[in-house]
Amino acid sequence: MTGAPTEGAPPEGGASSRLRCSDPGCGTWLGRAEGVYSCPRCGQLAELVLEMDPEAARTWPARWRERVPGRDAAGRSGVWRFSELLPPTPPRVTPVTLGEGGTPLVELPQLAEELQLGSLAVKHLGVNPTGSFKDLGMTVCVTEARALGREVVACASTGNTSASMAAYAARAGLRALVLVPEGQVSAAKLAQALDFGAMVVQAGDTFDRAFTILRQLAARLNLYLVNSINPFRLEGQKTAVVELLEQLDWRPPDFLILPGGNLGNVSALGKGIGELAEAGLLAELPRLGVVQAEGASPFHRMWSSGAEELVPEDHPETRATAIRIGKPANWPRALRALSRTRGVTAAVSDSEIEMAKRRLAELGVGCEPASAASLAGLRRLRRTGEVPEGARVVLVLTGHQLKDTAYVEEHLAGRPGIRRAEPSLEGVERSLRGWL
Repeated sequence: MTGAPTEGAPPEGGASSRLRCSDPGCGTWLGRAEGVYSCPRCGQLAELVLEMDPEAARTWPARWRERVPGRDAAGRSGVWRFSELLPPTPPRVTPVTLGEGGTPLVELPQLAEELQLGSLAVKHLGVNPTGSFKDLGMTVCVTEARALGREVVACASTGNTSASMAAYAARAGLRALVLVPEGQVSAAKLAQALDFGAMVVQAGDTFDRAFTILRQLAARLNLYLVNSINPFRLEGQKTAVVELLEQLDWRPPDFLILPGGNLGNVSALGKGIGELAEAGLLAELPRLGVVQAEGASPFHRMWSSGAEELVPEDHPETRATAIRIGKPANWPRALRALSRTRGVTAAVSDSEIEMAKRRLAELGVGCEPASAASLAGLRRLRRTGEVPEGARVVLVLTGHQLKDTAYVEEHLAGRPGIRRAEPSLEGVERSLRGWL
């Protein structure tokens, strides 16, 4: 069953929203209609534009504080408590939530000293219900699917999107279809999607090929796509920057650095930063930094060369599978986000990512390989001087440590940690010689 969406009224003092082409040179108003991901006039992706009252917006931070902790869905969710910044839902539709958001900001003074920074912290978005930042966008996206009366949601995925979509679809009573590149997805992530009841189809050997097939399939089978081309995904993901600024008492960091794959997350955070500035809640903008793996770095190449168009990487390669994407759909939006915030980019090797992941683990912070690209990129940006001495930096970690246990096992080979002992007190004691 499908139907035309009936947009609800925004909360008192909240923003209303309209759907528009994201290309400033086009700006065609699209209306909030089902299945609109891109502009029929120019082909660029659609985005939701907030229409707010700056006077009312100044009251938002106090409202958000009052909702923590809360007994209703808005208070329990670290996304929906920022409802003034989200697209209103019809009165008959309740948010599809798993209590996402509310993720920790962890200070790392040891690393700050090593890198000669004023401060360094990680915003760990891997501490979400399914273990990745995708949950922040999926709660809004699947709620919209429910509002539209859609029955099947679908995505192409390197793993995290599939797990998140499958969980939220199950929560909403919807069916979930996942296309993944064959042999290119962590078994742990695939297990999540299957456990939540998704239909998983392996197609092609890259995310980009699977995504191309899915877009064609969606048009034929009336599937509701929840990849980051869906403008409602970015609406939920942008709330991460609001929560971060709350945790920093509204004093933004000098740099906010995150890994880049399909570039939906940097686009979302850039959108959130812009909206907070427009609302008068943010006087200074943090500079966004995007880090890609060297074998999958088309956006970094474009940015660093000053090119106006992205040249796709046909055969992306990196062990950090979450960012193994050669043709990021969101690059125009990411480009505008970096331009607006005077951003920076870096490309790092797999060995740099592995060393960064190990260093974070030594400090008690676990994450999946792609997340560690943030620290690897920061190290490189410090060497080049693009991040200056004394800067205040926040790194975004996007996925949980258990997302890719095979990677951990792979890189533990030859490292101390597991010893065998005879099953006796004396045997165990002998095995610890040289360690204690």
